[in-house]
Amino acid sequence: MTVPSGRRERKKAATRQNIADTALRLFLERGYDAVGIRDVAAEADVAVTTLFSHFASKEALIFERDEDFEHRLAQAVTARSPHEPLIPALRHEIQAMVRHCASDTAAPIWRMIDESPALRTYEQSMRLRHADSLATAIAADLNLPEPTTACRTIARFVVDSHSLAREAADPDAAVDEIFRMIEAAWDVASLLPQRI
Repeated sequence: MTVPSGRRERKKAATRQNIADTALRLFLERGYDAVGIRDVAAEADVAVTTLFSHFASKEALIFERDEDFEHRLAQAVTARSPHEPLIPALRHEIQAMVRHCASDTAAPIWRMIDESPALRTYEQSMRLRHADSLATAIAADLNLPEPTTACRTIARFVVDSHSLAREAADPDAAVDEIFRMIEAAWDVASLLPQRI
């Protein structure tokens, strides 16, 4: 996540973080369904309109790093060195994300998400959006005018690998296993008559 440079941007970022931290604390203490938007705003000492200027919905409060996740996946494609293969670069990024999400401090948050139908639905729509964004980055990297079926498929596999590995008994081993399959699928797609 980039650090805001101006005073106003830093203040906005601090307000956003305060709201997110307050919401998470309240959700973990009282339960997601027992806490309303007004509760979060009051506890964070902001107006409800201020809360909504930073977060579009109650679910978004839990996934406050959503844009950062999406950006990191695209950066894994666009910021890699010219000779670094695509799939290992994505694997490296997913591995780092999974390690963070599989940590002991993240476990209560994921339990809360797994127990809430609203949060599971939000997470699913978020993953689809991330996959679309990643597919676009892959297509651009290959100088394609738009994402092909192969680009969209690989992007979906990569994004879904995060959830699958996070839920595994051994997340690192799961990432390795999943990415062997992703790499094999990518190799097959690369051999098709029209490159990807």
